[in-house]
Amino acid sequence: MPPTEKHTVVVTLDRLLAERQMTVTELADRVGLTLANLSVLKNGRAKAIRFSTLSAICQVLECQPGDVLQVRSEA
Repeated sequence: MPPTEKHTVVVTLDRLLAERQMTVTELADRVGLTLANLSVLKNGRAKAIRFSTLSAICQVLECQPGDVLQVRSEA
C-alpha cells in the first residue's frame, strides 16, 4: 500500500451482536476467548486477529469474515 493511502480495518462486532441479540460475554464464552481479549478486538484496539479466532467468531455468529472486518478509507 503506498504511503499516501491510509486505510483502516474496522471491526463490526457491535452491529453483529445487536442483530443477533447476543452479549459480548456470551460471544466470548462461545468462542473461547477472555472477555478482555474480545473487548480489545470489538473496540478496535487489536493489532491482529488469528484466523482460528476469526473462524470461531464467524461460526458462532453464522457470518463471513467480511461481515466482521471491513476496510474503510480515511479521508
